[in-house]
Amino acid sequence: MLQNLFRTLRRERFGDGLYEIAVRQARDPRFYTALGVADRIDARFELYTLHVLLLTMRLKDEGTERGGDAGQQLFDSYVSALDHTLRELGVGDISVGKKMRKLGESLYGRMTTYEQPLRDGDADMLAAGLARNVLESETPADGAALAAYALSSRARLAAQPFDDVLKAPAWAEVKA
Repeated sequence: MLQNLFRTLRRERFGDGLYEIAVRQARDPRFYTALGVADRIDARFELYTLHVLLLTMRLKDEGTERGGDAGQQLFDSYVSALDHTLRELGVGDISVGKKMRKLGESLYGRMTTYEQPLRDGDADMLAAGLARNVLESETPADGAALAAYALSSRARLAAQPFDDVLKAPAWAEVKA
């Protein structure tokens, strides 16, 4: 009986695996060839952010403690990966904090820009944000194909059972 009192609860670990899934999808060559995303570190950051947001929203939309925990772990893994990447790029320990703060502000800004249009199914608003941030274009129509992909992915993820999302999210097909 006392052994149950002192045992530690095993916590499921989702973060790193889900982050790897999001990164793998964001690296699909069709984003760069068919949709015209520039193959640069800042554009990859934008695609990683979009995919992490799509998964985080789906996980938290589950409305359970497990879903909320999985979403938070995914987000934490993403932030940790950003920190690690900065260090790999040679950013010194003293300036990592400043760079992470700036990246955090960008990350929060992107998620704020994308989340409501994703929730509302507002393709025009989402296309404008994606065109500006991912494609560096002031022409909202340039982001239409990427917005259609994101909204389709959101719908497919929402229709997918939670445990399946954890293993193999049902992303939409990337097409122009």
